[in-house]
Amino acid sequence: MQRELKEGAENGSLDFIKMDKQQLQNWIETYLQGTGYELITLNVSASNDILVEVDRLAGVDVDFCADLNRYLVEKLELTANSQQLTLDYSLEVGSVSLTDPFKTKMQYEKNLGHDVEVLVEGKKVKGQLVSVDEDTFSVDVVEKVAVEGKKRKETQIVTKTWHYNEPKYVRYDLKF
Repeated sequence: MQRELKEGAENGSLDFIKMDKQQLQNWIETYLQGTGYELITLNVSASNDILVEVDRLAGVDVDFCADLNRYLVEKLELTANSQQLTLDYSLEVGSVSLTDPFKTKMQYEKNLGHDVEVLVEGKKVKGQLVSVDEDTFSVDVVEKVAVEGKKRKETQIVTKTWHYNEPKYVRYDLKF
């Protein structure tokens, strides 16, 4: 944690902890070890609003998020008390939204067999996520394809493969 003057404090009389994102990440990763959970998002705003999002193949348990929240509050309070500083932050721990873009390979694996939306080269492509490997993922897409000897295009399933860094985003295609 970094020591800084709190905004609005008169004459610099009140100190507070500026959240150290790397320290928070270390605490979270230590807590997540061996649980099957992965840290997906860690955001710390300038005003110390902390957002932690986790995920796992089997889904996220709300009690696990509450336990992680309590663990982080305890770590933050211990750090503040040991440095005799005032704590000034908000903390939110939860799962990623169903329609948030995938950020880790595990999220692709979790959504195998599900419909996804891929934004690549400015075009939205929708289809079923059918494979995931170390470097790429594949989606079966329904397309109209020209068939030799026929006047009309026929609807076929075409498998499209991309490297993880090619699309602008890939996310679960929520349908109602």
